[in-house]
Amino acid sequence: MTIPQQSSLLRMSTFRLARRLRAEKSDDSVSDAQFAVLATLSIHGAHTLSALAERERVSAPSMNRTVNCLEEAGHLARAEDADDRRKTNISLTASGAELVKATVSKRDAWLTAQLRELTVEERDLLARAAELMGRLATQ
Repeated sequence: MTIPQQSSLLRMSTFRLARRLRAEKSDDSVSDAQFAVLATLSIHGAHTLSALAERERVSAPSMNRTVNCLEEAGHLARAEDADDRRKTNISLTASGAELVKATVSKRDAWLTAQLRELTVEERDLLARAAELMGRLATQ
């Protein structure tokens, strides 16, 4: 197989697995983009709207729409910055944190079940591939 063929196979397989994992969520009313915002806040803590938009690589107006939907659903809250009253910090509520925890747990359970169907050698190979994919992602 040529390098371009390998590249295409890796790209398609990665997208398929990512899509399948994204299907495992605890709340079907939350879009993938909305969940990404919740997960970012869970991992990195409160952000301003502009910092969140930058991190997620979307426009500020687009992020504002996403944040508004999540705020209306009770998954996040806005609070005035203690040091700069012109800024508003966006953070998870208990509901948002629980949604992230439940979705991550569901995705981990699905992937664990799939990995149990593989041989030890296949799991070791995937672990090595995950390391390499992580390295590629940071270049």
